[in-house]
Amino acid sequence: MLRSTGRSLVPLLEDRPLGTRCTLLRPGLTPYQDAWQLQQRIAESVRAGGTPALVLLEHPPVYTLGVRGKSEHLLLSQEAYLARGATVERTDRGGDVTYHGPGQLVGYPILPIRDWGLGPVAYVRGLEAALIDVLAHFGIAAGRAEGLPGAWVRGEKIAAIGVRIARGVTTHGFALNVNTDLDRFTHIIPCGNAAAGVTSMRRLTGGTLDMRAVEDEMAAALARQFALELVEDRALAGVADGR
Repeated sequence: MLRSTGRSLVPLLEDRPLGTRCTLLRPGLTPYQDAWQLQQRIAESVRAGGTPALVLLEHPPVYTLGVRGKSEHLLLSQEAYLARGATVERTDRGGDVTYHGPGQLVGYPILPIRDWGLGPVAYVRGLEAALIDVLAHFGIAAGRAEGLPGAWVRGEKIAAIGVRIARGVTTHGFALNVNTDLDRFTHIIPCGNAAAGVTSMRRLTGGTLDMRAVEDEMAAALARQFALELVEDRALAGVADGR
């Protein structure tokens, strides 16, 4: 396991002063499909020279399968998931199956990493470093697991990463278990790894955390890692509607 020191682990960016303007969007509880469409619109804008964005939100209960997702890693039928108040979505991100729901902080950085000379591996390492730093801020010693993206605590995954990079711009991102209902993960084989457990910040600290405080720390950590100047846009209704 490796720990981040707070300094950017992305060599090409660590000495660049903050200055790449990036819009911070925090729309709150957002249906998965709505967030996916929002990402796609922003990504097209970024490819055309528009401002990058960081979207931090929560989803209603949903199970998502990435491009390598195997249906056998869903342990219930579609009807059984619906009966439990959850939907199932196939997506174009990397990775296998995971769960998103209230109490989990989901982050979608939409960044032109090719313009920065940054490759996929370095980008994922940067996400991991930011997550590890945030967890350290809340007193949780997290690290990496060899060959398994995400953030881990004593062999259990606390944050999952699944990204897509198309024409040099990132979509999808990470999911950090803050106050997540961990029982939801018993209905899948998380990330296709039956041997790995799942944990949360609430389980490790013994108390419910303030989601807004975790969001703030996450935004700051990503700004450090990727040399961003975050500017929050609170006019989310028009953005969400594609106007």
